[in-house]
Amino acid sequence: MRITKLKVVGALIAALALAVAGLTGCSSSESSEGQRELTVGFVVDPSWAHIPVAQQEGYFADRGLNVKVVNFSTGVEALQALTAGQVDVTTAAAVPTSAAVIKTPTLRVAADGSRWEGFRLVARKQSGIRSLQDLNGKRIGTPLGTSGAYFASKVVEGSGTDAELVQVAPSAIVTAITQGDVDAVSIFQPYQAQAIAALGADAVALEPPGGTLVDHCLFVTTEAAASERQADLTAFFEALGDASKDLTAQTDGAVTAVADATKLDPALVKDVLSGYDFTLQLKPALADDLAALGAWAQQNGKIEPNVTLPDYSQFLDTQFIKS
Repeated sequence: MRITKLKVVGALIAALALAVAGLTGCSSSESSEGQRELTVGFVVDPSWAHIPVAQQEGYFADRGLNVKVVNFSTGVEALQALTAGQVDVTTAAAVPTSAAVIKTPTLRVAADGSRWEGFRLVARKQSGIRSLQDLNGKRIGTPLGTSGAYFASKVVEGSGTDAELVQVAPSAIVTAITQGDVDAVSIFQPYQAQAIAALGADAVALEPPGGTLVDHCLFVTTEAAASERQADLTAFFEALGDASKDLTAQTDGAVTAVADATKLDPALVKDVLSGYDFTLQLKPALADDLAALGAWAQQNGKIEPNVTLPDYSQFLDTQFIKS
């Protein structure tokens, strides 16, 4: 009887050991091939072209990373997934990030992946627009709450006109402007290039006298991931650094990778990529830009009016990028 009990106890201990081993395997960040796994949110946009280039050229694999890319249509969705712990790091533009860090102060900006200074209002000549002063009484289509809307609002304010900003999703921009549903559009790439190409000779690009907006395209993680996955994130950004060199040189492999990821024509991709600075950086001045965007978001109801805007420098995690 004693032997039987010992056998039962032994069997239970063995089963428990197997269960613990199974749980350890589930929580591990290593894949079956021995590579460390990292889940990355990707807003499908050339602004963060580093990701498809690093994936296709093997820069992640070279550093022992198995990167799982999860696609999102907007930075707002991507940041929500990051907050929920569904991804380890994600791409997001500066405008939604400036609001998201207030709601979730554990978010951290790990890199300023690229910068684009090509914002213009794209207008229809058929709408009688030749200059900024012609915007009076006109409708400007833009995705409200984005950098496109921020730029348009600054143009309208600076020109002293009474143009109206109306909501148009990025995917509907080309249709809206070509069919005359709006008189002008304010949109980021690649939609700006597509709108200009679709309008042809009817397109007019308007830039405010004071210069255009610098659109910061960020990589955002969490305080916990920055600590617990420090080595993996360091390897991730090293791989992106290699990809940025390919993007700057516009290698055939880089153009193909971005075209495949975005489903855009390679010729359009090459034209769009030439407008970006893909060098990874994280400069202190970014905090000032985020603060300006946060103030604008608060004025437009994206941040509660009674909230005191924070010191945005506290959200910049400089351990991964040496600027």
